[in-house]
Amino acid sequence: MASPRHNLLSEDCRVAINHVASYELHISDAYLSMRPDIDNWGTGIQALESALELENKLTNLLQNLKTMASANEETDLLHFMGKYLDKQKRNTNYLEQQLAYHKRLEQQAQEEDPFKKPAQVSGKETDV
Repeated sequence: MASPRHNLLSEDCRVAINHVASYELHISDAYLSMRPDIDNWGTGIQALESALELENKLTNLLQNLKTMASANEETDLLHFMGKYLDKQKRNTNYLEQQLAYHKRLEQQAQEEDPFKKPAQVSGKETDV
């Protein structure tokens, strides 16, 4: 005698989970393409901005899934989503910090006067 199949999650939540998983694969593919196709991603700052944009969209998808889980009273999924979102927020904060750091470095480099630095010629310093 076959036992009845119990759906552990509502259809809405299952669809949303599949959407999140699909987007996670998209992000993974994007990150993998950043390594060999550096020219396509521009500067390091542009790559960080692109990564941050991807992660922010993922955060929105996860928040929507958590809201849906709450509305459908999916307590186990809701608990899991809380932990998942905490990790996602840490990842996003890390990217934001890296982006801010690299922007500061770029700004400092632009503010420096290149004529005040000694030029390097054949490993020897000379005055310009």
